[in-house]
This record gives sequence, C-alpha cells and structure tokens, in this order.
Amino acid sequence: MGMKEERIRVGSGFGMRWLTAAFIVMILGGMTGSGCTEETKIDVASKMDTRRMPTMTTRNISTLISDSGVTQYKIVAPLWEVYDEGANPHWKFPEGIYLRKYDRKFKVIATIAADSATFFKNEQLWRLDGRVEVTKYPKELFLSQQVFWDQSKGRVYSDSFIHIENATHVMEGIGFTARQDFSEYRITRPLGIFPADRKDLAGGAGSANPGHAAPQPGSRGSIDPMVSHNSR
Repeated sequence: MGMKEERIRVGSGFGMRWLTAAFIVMILGGMTGSGCTEETKIDVASKMDTRRMPTMTTRNISTLISDSGVTQYKIVAPLWEVYDEGANPHWKFPEGIYLRKYDRKFKVIATIAADSATFFKNEQLWRLDGRVEVTKYPKELFLSQQVFWDQSKGRVYSDSFIHIENATHVMEGIGFTARQDFSEYRITRPLGIFPADRKDLAGGAGSANPGHAAPQPGSRGSIDPMVSHNSR
C-alpha cells in the first residue's frame, strides 16, 4: 500500500508540474500574440489620413437637389464620394456625372454631362472635367474639356477650348462665360464662326451625348475679339 500511494503521489506531482508549465506558456504566448496584434493595429491606424478618406461612398445614385424648398437639379452618377473632413469639404464624382437643371416650374432648362466632377461645398462651385457637354434646351450645345459652375453667382465659365452649336451658327474659341441658364453667354477669345449646316459639324445641337468629344481648335478663320449671345 505504501508503494502504491507513493507512485500516485509522485505521478500527481509530475502532472501538476506539467500542467503548471503548460499554463504559463499558454498565458505568455497569448500575451505576446495580443501585444503584436495591438501594435499592428496601432501602426496601421497611425498611417491613415482620415482627411483623405471619404466619409460616405454611394454607388449608382439618382437624386434631386433642392434649395429653399425648390428643386434645383437632378444628379445621376455611378459613384459619389463625400469628403466632410478638413477645411474644404467637397463631393467627388470620379466615374462621371449627369446633371439636369430645372427652373421654378420644374421644367428642364439645361443638362450637363462630364467624365468627372467635383463640388466644393463652401464655395458652392462645381468643376467639371474631361469631355464636358452642356445642352441648353431646346437647340444649343456647348462642348469643352473643363467647365466651372458657380452656383453662388449664377455663372458658368471656362478657360478651355469651347465649341458652341445653335440653330443657325457654330462658334469656337478659347474661354467663355455665361449665365447659369445660358440665356446669355460670351466667348472670350473667338477662333471662328460659320453656318450650322456645314457637313463637318461635331454633331447636332442638343444631342446630349456624354461621349461626344470636344473638337480641338482649328484654323477656321477669325472674327471680332468677342462673341456674345443673348436669347432674351
């Protein structure tokens, strides 16, 4: 009996020592693994600049924008990114945009299509880039590579090449400024003016085709240093 009890006693002691050692290794290993994970998280977080990250991302949007209870325009875009952090909050539409402008009677007065766009909220300023096409209903078409729309001043302008088609003439130049309803506009530096029935026109007025590329300046003669239009 004494020998049996001794064996049990020795065996139990060895088992306890083994379990204790295993428990200590498990705790230390867990602490080490947890520490590495936390360090990794902290390291990744420290490298993030939240000011460069969108606070909201929305895909395949179609929404109406109102001001003082009046619907101003409609936005259709495959991707809308909102950046509210920092001193210059803005929206981005990196995959293209289609805008439809309404009057107070909810009648479409103009449409805008562009390869990409940015809206600066503080300035109430749109910047449209790429192939920009503006249609003023019913028969006027504006093509350019970059257009700005200042909502606070009610003006649309550009410093880039501009191609304008209306019912009677085609005009080209560098830079233009217009009312946001396009009832009045002026080409800053005209390059040419010619009848609208020419066969080499870029396209029919009011085609509203977002893929319609703006033509490049050509040698089509020159006219007075300013071309103005007023449809009122």
